[in-house]
Amino acid sequence: MRGVEELLPRDEWTRKLARSEATGQPLRIKLGLDPTAPDIHIGHTVVLNKMRQLQNLGHQVIFLIGDFTTLIGDPSGRNTTRPPLTPEQIKANAETYYTQAAKVLDPARTEIRYNSEWSEPLGAAGMIQLAAKYTVARMMERNDFHQRFTDGSSISLHEFLYPLLQGYDSVALKSDLELGGTDQKFNLLMGRHLQQEYGQEPQCILTMPLLVGLDGVDKMSKSKNNYIGITEDANSMFAKVLSISDTLMWDWYTLLSFQSLAEIEALKREVAGGRNPKDAKVALAKEITARFHSAAAADAAEQDFINRSKGGVPDEIPEVQLAGAPLGIGALLKQAQLAPSSSEANRLIDGGGVRVDGTVISDKGLKLEAGTFVVQVGKRKFARVTLGA
Repeated sequence: MRGVEELLPRDEWTRKLARSEATGQPLRIKLGLDPTAPDIHIGHTVVLNKMRQLQNLGHQVIFLIGDFTTLIGDPSGRNTTRPPLTPEQIKANAETYYTQAAKVLDPARTEIRYNSEWSEPLGAAGMIQLAAKYTVARMMERNDFHQRFTDGSSISLHEFLYPLLQGYDSVALKSDLELGGTDQKFNLLMGRHLQQEYGQEPQCILTMPLLVGLDGVDKMSKSKNNYIGITEDANSMFAKVLSISDTLMWDWYTLLSFQSLAEIEALKREVAGGRNPKDAKVALAKEITARFHSAAAADAAEQDFINRSKGGVPDEIPEVQLAGAPLGIGALLKQAQLAPSSSEANRLIDGGGVRVDGTVISDKGLKLEAGTFVVQVGKRKFARVTLGA
């Protein structure tokens, strides 16, 4: 139950466990993710970690890729209609999803399914029969639909199909337990309802809190650009974890760390007693970075961060070859992809954020002659630029 928001109904889950133990039959544990973007971020791993725990206990984990439901778009938590993706975008994203999820789950013990397997064969007649198993009144009890209706915002009919189809996934897979974020509760309960409608024993549901992103405000999301992708390089991953607030750090410890709750509480007491909270944050950053890279990569990322913080140059920086000396500093920053435009380069110079060979540049009219220079923008962007005539 660590980090769990709700387990419903708990008594049914206990009975399922007892039956599983008595018969030796593993329970079927389902998690569905829609491939709305090409990358999985560490917010997704909150639920994936719980799946791995259940997997380690011997149960059958089903990683469901919602390639069909993504065509509709999940309305959960939305105040507008979600724009649909093209089949080509969905296919490209889906190809990366399981590869990334396998960094958390045990691939040898994971059943991978796509809900197009049973959703596409439904056809028009099957879809009508499915829609007949739920009422509009019950659908409008859903918070986001109710709020949008009250506000006069549009609700497209196809959005009603999403929870129905996600619920039908549980029927197709004969799920015993479905996991999801707290924003998925309505959809998970739909699975229970439809299983009963189809004469199956209903699944239990387990919801996990949504991981708050780097901004400390909204849930971690690609669209909010407040995320850490699990395929990001070690240095970026480490630095991003260190960027979160001291308060948010403890939620991340509970939901992401593999340390015991007792160890986390002991660390909290040390910080409350005067220990620098940065020590705890560094430990968390190293744990997460090591999980998706290696312990050695985490150590190197820590040293890289120290070097950058002290104004030092990291061991490995991009090598850039440019021509056209003498070249203005603004144009150089743009061509070296250290600034998106010359005007942004000038703004960075005005703010004192540009260094060449360790010297802060204040002259926007500076022209660099042929040679090799270490150019730094802010604390984290570096390039070794070789400028030719």
